[in-house]
Amino acid sequence: MIQYLYLGRMGYAEALALQQEMVELRHQGSIDNLLLLLEHPPVLTLGRNSNRGNVLATDEMLARKGVTIHEINRGGDVTYHGPGQLVGYPIFDLRSLTNASGARLGPVDYVRRMEEALIRLCAGYGVLTGRVAGRTGVWTTAANAPENRASEKKIGAIGVHVSRGITSHGFALNVTTDLRDFQWIVPCGIADREVTSLELEMPAAQQVPTLEQAANAAARHFGQVFAQPVFAVATLDELRSAAQARQKQSTDPDIQQVGVPVQIPAEIQHLNQLRSRAGDEHTDTPVDA
Repeated sequence: MIQYLYLGRMGYAEALALQQEMVELRHQGSIDNLLLLLEHPPVLTLGRNSNRGNVLATDEMLARKGVTIHEINRGGDVTYHGPGQLVGYPIFDLRSLTNASGARLGPVDYVRRMEEALIRLCAGYGVLTGRVAGRTGVWTTAANAPENRASEKKIGAIGVHVSRGITSHGFALNVTTDLRDFQWIVPCGIADREVTSLELEMPAAQQVPTLEQAANAAARHFGQVFAQPVFAVATLDELRSAAQARQKQSTDPDIQQVGVPVQIPAEIQHLNQLRSRAGDEHTDTPVDA
């Protein structure tokens, strides 16, 4: 299954430490696949392949605005996170996921599925998006852009790290983000394309979602794309308590496991599939491959 937890606004250093904690718990088998959803105060992150020259603002300017910089182990170049941006950190064991042929899911297929989940999320709010060949992430299609602008704009950035089969880092989707803050950087090192947000691209008659509403939609689409049931976790304390209970059960000799792990009956699986199809707002998604 995929558990998901919406955390609201959280500082980047705190979220990074939380990811490390959850990666270890997932490696131990103390939690299931987990999707952490949140937003950050203004922050710049530099991936393994980043070019410091793509940070255009001076250190003094960033300090005055309270913007911190973090060098991290994900792939990709420089990225901005800030208010109004939905950030997702999937802590997934790739060994628990398979591709269409039944083989274990690899990192590239994993990224493509993450893109697909975001493409479906955007479609649910009336924004057509797809992929751009050779560039990771999610981009608006030509149908969304006036003729006097570049045909694609980046709405969702992706950068991941995989260690011992466990993923960390993830995606950033601009929902109501103040795009002026992207002027501090060359986003992802791409100078010939602009960034955009759901708020700017959505039809005027449609209401812009809150970040929590977008998070719930993202979790639903992740469940559909990765073909796993999704369950919400109310609080971080609840998640940690469940992990501790599972750890105790696996190590305490006085607790005996009786029988076999519970399997979901075929009838229930069939009903879940029907519900998943009914709730899927976009099935024929145009993509640029």
